[in-house]
Amino acid sequence: MVKAYKVDDALSGNKESRVGEPMPVYLTGLATAVPPYELPQTLVLDYARRILGPKFAQFERMAGTFLSAGVKRRYSFAPLEWFLEPQDWKTRNETYLRGATDLFVTAARKALIKAGLRADEIDCVVTVSSTGIATPTLEAQAWKQMGFRTDILRVPVFGLGCAGGVSGLSIAQQLAQAKPGSNVLVVALEGCTLSFRSDRLTKADIIATVLFGDGAAAACLSTSRPEGSKPLFELGTGHQEMWPDTLSIMGWNVEEHGLGVVFDRSIPDFATEHFRDVTERSLTALTMDMDGVDRFVCHPGGAKVVQALEGALDLPANTLDVEREILQEYGNMSAPTALFVLERVLERSPQGNMVLCALGPGFTASFLPVTTVANEASGRWDTTRFQRPEGVINA
Repeated sequence: MVKAYKVDDALSGNKESRVGEPMPVYLTGLATAVPPYELPQTLVLDYARRILGPKFAQFERMAGTFLSAGVKRRYSFAPLEWFLEPQDWKTRNETYLRGATDLFVTAARKALIKAGLRADEIDCVVTVSSTGIATPTLEAQAWKQMGFRTDILRVPVFGLGCAGGVSGLSIAQQLAQAKPGSNVLVVALEGCTLSFRSDRLTKADIIATVLFGDGAAAACLSTSRPEGSKPLFELGTGHQEMWPDTLSIMGWNVEEHGLGVVFDRSIPDFATEHFRDVTERSLTALTMDMDGVDRFVCHPGGAKVVQALEGALDLPANTLDVEREILQEYGNMSAPTALFVLERVLERSPQGNMVLCALGPGFTASFLPVTTVANEASGRWDTTRFQRPEGVINA
């Protein structure tokens, strides 16, 4: 049975009943944070040559990748000196736990400030991370520092990798919509650099060493319409698709000395071949089409991946400019990276319909509509707001 909800009137701010449509979910705050250790790419190359060069004769043939990958710097939970010594599971995970807990608090507090909320006003927290093991999970580790309530609903999510930011935000959107009036916090956080392995040198290891950075992004969501004159952004219901027989494209191997990165196939070539079709199918499921998207907001997995996405979507060269900026300044941080891109895109006052998207282990494509819905300063409702079929809750 379709429920009738009380929602905000688009023009006056008053309440009115709309039957057959779910409550809109607003992005009330979005913030990012990075750990303290900056890793300039030229210095990373020097250290990689120092660590790997004596062990692997083929290193120099791969070294040029460091300077052609579109990355100028990254940030890490550990200083460069940490990588000089072999690390085991215990030391890697201890470093992850310390850094991730602190960064969770930093990113979450920044998002709460932007949303105008206190930590004890958060009803549910979704934590997305795939680069370390925390039991109790990170939101529990940070619980006392944050000041969360004792009855907060905790939803930890593991294993989504690079798609985790988009899929995690989609999960949070559905949780906020399921309980109108609640405040949901999502934190996507990764410590990718800690997976560096000095005991092996595969092409996948070089790609990881060239690209990986650490970072966190946090977002607050609610069906309660924010007050004020700044633009409002509504999150639609997300959509995911998996390709069969693609488990080996991306992920982790759990090995004696740590996580071993898996990049078994050419991800740029896969994106070129398949991303257009999966995008069109997903937009159809979201009751949208290509012509109705004003901006694709993409996870920049690497320079070649960004180029492949532009080609697959028939976008003019350098359309995904913010994606390249984030990759250059932070590297590929896995799950939070797409939210870094989203934060910067939203800071530039976009209009109309956006679609946040990412590829991740599975192999999976994840999509989430983000729409500019209102501008209180002008009192006008944006007529480009995406439409749902009448009576459909999860279109």
